[in-house]
Amino acid sequence: MYGKKIKSYLLLIMVLTVQMAFGQLKGMMIYLSDGNIVKLAVSQIDSINFKNNVVDIDSNVYKIIQIGDQCWLAENLKVTHYRNGDPIPNVTDATEWNALTTGAYCNYDNNSSNAEIYGRLYNWFAVTDSRNIAPEGWHVPSDAEWDTLVNYLGGFDVAGGKLKATGTTYWASPNEGATNESGFTALPAGLRGYNGTFGSLVEGYSALFWSSTECDGGSAWRRALYYGHDDINRYNDNKPWGFSVRLVRD
Repeated sequence: MYGKKIKSYLLLIMVLTVQMAFGQLKGMMIYLSDGNIVKLAVSQIDSINFKNNVVDIDSNVYKIIQIGDQCWLAENLKVTHYRNGDPIPNVTDATEWNALTTGAYCNYDNNSSNAEIYGRLYNWFAVTDSRNIAPEGWHVPSDAEWDTLVNYLGGFDVAGGKLKATGTTYWASPNEGATNESGFTALPAGLRGYNGTFGSLVEGYSALFWSSTECDGGSAWRRALYYGHDDINRYNDNKPWGFSVRLVRD
């Protein structure tokens, strides 16, 4: 009986998100646990949040995980539109990428199939665009919020292992100290350098995540995990670089 109910809920979610994506859904009736009913026009819906998932404007469904007092995405962002519906440019040309001073994303190696597992890579301008890269109720973590996560997991020296997916299916050997006890499931999604070149995904070397915090006029703070270490590193890098993005709940 419960299996049938779960399948029905999943089918309903799929139908609703597809209809939203193609403009077929005109409104939604929401039945609350207290017996009240709320009716919303589709134009009023920025995202759909379920207990253990969040759905972005492109209808991508993400797992979420509670770590201490913070709630995080348990996978990398792959959205291609800002919250208001404006497209985030997909810039494939290396020279154009290097010259950007506005938001953009790319797929690793310009191969869209990489996005399903690893998410997409975004420059810092997309991360901080006022149109918002995150669904309603979520945001790109600040440098201080990354610190909160790291401190909860025991500090700089050990937090990396607790954030990395285990094994060597995606990470290069030895994937030092990886336990994923946090449920964060960091994967080595690689990077795109400010000169437009890609690196580290095929080799399984590193996972790099933007923060929303500027370091100086030309750089911003990010976090990095590596296959050969169980710590987590904090660096500042140039804003045109392409890194992964995780979100934290408001």
